[in-house]
Amino acid sequence: MSSNDNGETRPGLFRRVFGGGRSEPASPPPQEAGPSPTSEPPPKRTWWSRLTGGLSRSSAAIGQGITNIFSKRKLDAEALDDLEDILIQADLGVAAASRVRDAVASGRYDKAIEPNEVKAILAGEIERILAPVARPLAIDPSKKPFVILVVGVNGSGKTTTIGKLAAKFSAEGRNVTLAAGDTFRAAAIEQLRIWAGRTGAEIVAGQPGGDSASLAFEALSKAKKDGADLLLIDTAGRLQNRAELMAELEKLIRVVKKIDPEAPHAALLVLDATVGQNALSQVETFGRVAGVTGLVMTKLDGTARGGILVALAEKFALPVHFIGVGEGVEDLEPFEAKDFAEAIAGVER
Repeated sequence: MSSNDNGETRPGLFRRVFGGGRSEPASPPPQEAGPSPTSEPPPKRTWWSRLTGGLSRSSAAIGQGITNIFSKRKLDAEALDDLEDILIQADLGVAAASRVRDAVASGRYDKAIEPNEVKAILAGEIERILAPVARPLAIDPSKKPFVILVVGVNGSGKTTTIGKLAAKFSAEGRNVTLAAGDTFRAAAIEQLRIWAGRTGAEIVAGQPGGDSASLAFEALSKAKKDGADLLLIDTAGRLQNRAELMAELEKLIRVVKKIDPEAPHAALLVLDATVGQNALSQVETFGRVAGVTGLVMTKLDGTARGGILVALAEKFALPVHFIGVGEGVEDLEPFEAKDFAEAIAGVER
């Protein structure tokens, strides 16, 4: 049941959960009588501002390299080699780096070229690669509940991503149920309870160490009975090379299909951008076991190698539904190819 069924207001809940009620030093008395002036809240940052800020480490590494190569220098083979190396180091992958190299070289060989022109070409090529995979997560209202299975390795941000998605779906007026299927971590269960309280979602949770497949079965049964629009199933983090853990995930999927043969209707793989090239093997393994239908890339603000998203698009062509550039709910947004391409290339608007 949702954590706010006792009627507690959301501000009160936040204070209780996040420690907002701790004592503070007493403020000095006001010098003059009368109402205290109210301070204006800071202006809300736009998504573009949050995106460019989150990708600043990646864009700085690429942008500084481009500036160093092309400032006061004609375009030659050595410059193109250096450019390709920078892009590969940013984890764009060999194929994408080669495409950008060819695009920069086209018609410009042995001529001066400004760094900003190179950045614009880079952004254009990245956008061409990413545009086909920048697809929103489509919720089929005829499938009720629409079951979303969320998988990934330890520490990728699955539980937090589920909470943020629950907040977004609830804000759209959808009835959401959460399944605390990461039964290996008591902290994950409690974290999902907190998200349920914040979003008004229902939650089905058991005791740590319980059977995750049984928990998923119970959650789907309840969601169907309650007429929920969406069921988000959390799963334990598991390394892609641990066969016994992957077998548990396969069991969970088999059990869910006993209630709805078409479920899960979406299987989202949450990827931590900081792992770089290791993300490629994660997509391969989870795709085989869980039938991954789309990707969510988190922690792009924590790496200078955000280009891994480009490499993933080149190799797998899986839809990228959301990207995350921070801890807040507003820092997880639907993926837009043009925005990402210009932000990582350091193109100014």
